[in-house]
Amino acid sequence: MIRAENIIKSYGKLEVLKGLSVNVKKGEIVSIVGASGAGKTSLLHILGTLDRADSGNTEINGIIINSLSDSKLSEFRNKNIGFVFQFHHLLPEFTALENVCIPAFIAGVSKKEAEKKAMELLGFLKVDIRSNHKPSELSGGEQQRVAVARALINNPAVVFADEPSGNLDSANAKDLHELFFTLRKQFDQTFVIVTHNEDLANMADRKLVMRDGLIIS
Repeated sequence: MIRAENIIKSYGKLEVLKGLSVNVKKGEIVSIVGASGAGKTSLLHILGTLDRADSGNTEINGIIINSLSDSKLSEFRNKNIGFVFQFHHLLPEFTALENVCIPAFIAGVSKKEAEKKAMELLGFLKVDIRSNHKPSELSGGEQQRVAVARALINNPAVVFADEPSGNLDSANAKDLHELFFTLRKQFDQTFVIVTHNEDLANMADRKLVMRDGLIIS
């Protein structure tokens, strides 16, 4: 599903990724852990096509990312990749349903079809009764479930999550962690998760440990 080789990334004179390589199989849940500053989020952003490496090759679902123009990369990202962040990034002026539909609208899906799929996902995630509520009217756990639904709306090949439970209390965090495995079972989703939560990291099929811009185990 994902193959990254010899990824190097610097910001100014600071080299944050130092020629690391990583492979992720389809349907695999991989966690990435390490101290702050180890390069975890930088790696996630490059794998998720939100940033470009200075050198190295990245391939996702058979597509060589390095060869895509910015517009083609945006199109690829919209159709193949889902994101879940620590802060849900829901748009406050839109309802939960509308927030989930936005990536589908960008992909050219009709309003009727997008809303049908969004309601199915919200139902699966047990927040469909909150579909017409705006983010400010939802609990933290509900907001994050809406964000997960948004990440899944276009049937992405892979979901990248950056500290997805970092803003949740322990009960909601546990629910979210278990949800990832339910989604993998239900939809055969592939997940790459950056986390400081040891429970979540240890639940993954594989745990990658980063230090000083390299994967050390």
